[in-house]
Amino acid sequence: MPPSRSDIRATIETYLSRHAEERPALDVLLAVLDGAEEPTSRVTLPGHVTCSAVVIDRDRRVLHIGHRVTGLLLCPGGHVETDDRTLLAAAVREVCEEAGLRPGDLCLTPQLLDEPIDVDVHDIDANPAKGEPAHQHFDVRFAFYLTAEQPPALTLQDEEVAGAQWLPYADVRSPTLRAKLLDAEAAGLDGRPELVSANALIHDGAGRYLLHLRDDREGMWEPWVLGLVGGKRSRDDAGIEATLRRELAEEVPGLEPTELVPFAVQEATSVDGFAVPIGVYAGRWNGDAEAVDLREGVLLKWFTVDSLDRLRLSPGLGDLIRRHAAEHPAVEEPPAAARPLPGEAPSGTELHVIGVHLHLEHEGKVLLGLRHPDSAYAGGSWHALAGHLEAEAATIGLARETFEEAGLVIDPADLELVHTVHMVGRPGARPRIQLFFRPRHWEGTPEVREPDRCLAWEWWDVKDLPEPIVPYTRVAIEGIRAGRSYSELGWER
Repeated sequence: MPPSRSDIRATIETYLSRHAEERPALDVLLAVLDGAEEPTSRVTLPGHVTCSAVVIDRDRRVLHIGHRVTGLLLCPGGHVETDDRTLLAAAVREVCEEAGLRPGDLCLTPQLLDEPIDVDVHDIDANPAKGEPAHQHFDVRFAFYLTAEQPPALTLQDEEVAGAQWLPYADVRSPTLRAKLLDAEAAGLDGRPELVSANALIHDGAGRYLLHLRDDREGMWEPWVLGLVGGKRSRDDAGIEATLRRELAEEVPGLEPTELVPFAVQEATSVDGFAVPIGVYAGRWNGDAEAVDLREGVLLKWFTVDSLDRLRLSPGLGDLIRRHAAEHPAVEEPPAAARPLPGEAPSGTELHVIGVHLHLEHEGKVLLGLRHPDSAYAGGSWHALAGHLEAEAATIGLARETFEEAGLVIDPADLELVHTVHMVGRPGARPRIQLFFRPRHWEGTPEVREPDRCLAWEWWDVKDLPEPIVPYTRVAIEGIRAGRSYSELGWER
């Protein structure tokens, strides 16, 4: 099947979000997308969607080929075929057919990723020999870098192509594309590949590594394979580490590894065959994988190095883990499995995650922290000072977290439990018990001590809480105001 109408519209709307001034020029294309005809079919009139590949080398030159029929010098491109999964895939196929490149010779640019660099509307003369009337092409153009230092040898499609040239941005033949390239050059479009995806190699310091089983769905990159948590860069990411932290927050909210440091660069292959350079960051975390609120994929589980040979892994992952294990030998014993021991609880008992929270009031206001936008949990939202327990009493754990996060000193004996929220994030997720304690006395002034997690501490009127705020935090604060000691959230009635 060719790209769906909805996918094409999403691509065009993404383009227009960058170039809103071009919407009137694309009115005809948008009308075609609203119509009943297949937008990529050659017979759709008054025009149809085509695709081109803007291939850029390290010298900031763009590949052009000579078309025998028109005599024009253009970027490789053409009509969308029924087997093309996306418009991007169509552009890759066209440049490979016409110029003899391999998909692996190409990679996405970090400035544009899988978004078009240009959408051009141009007229096509009638071709009586083919029975084609005059019409328009809505040419969606995608930018690619070459993966190699030097352009590879080209094998041109002799039937349609007469020669090839690499032209500097200023000499690109299409006026609209030329303008886009010159603008993008100022933003760093320099032909030099960068990381466009990031993964987290999470270990527990005891020889175990956290692996993620991907969904088995059409179009999924490496479906039904164990890999690392992570994903592709988006246009709003400040850098590749920001990409990873955003992906962690989206896929496994609440999982916050420490000491995220660059470890390796992997070269992967996309669903459409082009190269994907991936930055791998190593981080340590020793939590219960089964308790994580997994939002994407099927499974999150700890594995030891000696079990890797029995697993279906993402290409190269086994060697990557073995290399890390050799360079960072285990310093602890693996923890016991997080499930009830035989005879410890009745059959069917479900373990719960316990969170501790500080309900600090002063003159009718409550202290809340603004989570860092790249935080793995509730990025950009207001939340009570909170943490998860280690092997410790709840009051001791909260006193520790309070000092670590905000510099406040509290005696655990001065904490009183004022509210409990029993919640589940989604069906099948690990249930959680959120404990809110109020101190009778504290010392110090709130200060930001973990800026990678919290941007600010502020006092808010309990009757006028900020937005966005973590939902169960609001439930707890409103419950405390009403004199209730217990709330439930997320359970099906």
